[in-house]
Formats: sequence, C-alpha cells, structure tokens
Amino acid sequence: MNVTMHFDGYVERIIDEAVKRGVVKTKAEALRLGVLQLNEKYHLVSQNLSEDEEDLNLAIKIEERIKAGKEKVYPESKLKTLLR
Repeated sequence: MNVTMHFDGYVERIIDEAVKRGVVKTKAEALRLGVLQLNEKYHLVSQNLSEDEEDLNLAIKIEERIKAGKEKVYPESKLKTLLR
C-alpha cells in the first residue's frame, strides 16, 4: 500500500526526533513501527503473520532491547574469543 501523508506540529516533531536519535532510519519506518505498536497495544488484528513479518518484528524488538541496554552486541573478534 502506498500512502502520502503530511504531519506537522507535535507528531512531526516526534517522527523527526525518532529519526534523528536513530530509533528508526526513516519516517516510513517510524510510522510502520507506530502501527505495529498500536496493534500490539489494542490487539486490532490477529497476528497470523508471514515468516518475514515475524522476523521483522523480532528484529525490531531486539533492536529496542539493544538500545535500552538489555542486550549486548559484540564485534566479530570479541565473539570468537567468547566462543572459544
């Protein structure tokens, strides 16, 4: 689905700040994340998701946990040391 939208004021500031802080990479991603969170909160549509959508949702949750400091990310060299 393609949609053209215009936001201003408070909503625009939130979206711009999410991109600026690196929470999301694009404004479209911010809106997509917002819609997913809306469904998660209000259970609007059952989650019979495709594998790709499930993977994307998991990746978003992991990214949120990393940013919140609840998950660690290691460079490859450090990971090899840890796995020995």
